[in-house]
Amino acid sequence: MSGLVLGFDYGHKRIGVATGQALTGTATPLATLPNPQAAGWADVDALLDHWRPTQLVVGLPLAADGTDTPVSLAARQFAAALGKRTGTPVALIDERLSSHEAEARLLADGRRHEAVRRERDAMAAAIIVETWLAEQH
Repeated sequence: MSGLVLGFDYGHKRIGVATGQALTGTATPLATLPNPQAAGWADVDALLDHWRPTQLVVGLPLAADGTDTPVSLAARQFAAALGKRTGTPVALIDERLSSHEAEARLLADGRRHEAVRRERDAMAAAIIVETWLAEQH
C-alpha cells in the first residue's frame, strides 16, 4: 500500500484529524474540527480536497468488552458517510485508549494542560493512523 492516509478520531463534538504516510509508517496530527454532523461537512471536505488521501481510517471507540457504544455507532455512520462522499476506502480500527495515550504523549512532550486539551483529538487521530499502518505490515 502506498499513498497518503487520513485518519479521524471521532467524537460527538469534535473530530481529530491526522495524516499518515504508508511508505514511512508515520503519522502527524493535523487538526481538530467540529463534528460535521452538527457543523456541516465544509471543514472535512476542505481537508479531503487538499490532501487527496488514498485511504481513510476512522477510530472505533468500542467499550472495554469490545461491544459497540453510542459513540462507536455514530463513528460507523461517519465512516460510511466519508466513504460515500469520497469513494475512498475507509477502514475502521479499534481505538480504545487512544485519547489516554495521546494525553500521555503530549504531557511527556512538555505540553501544558491547556495545550493537551486542544491537541488531544488530533494526536489520538495520529495514534489511530499509526496503529492501522503497523497492522498493514
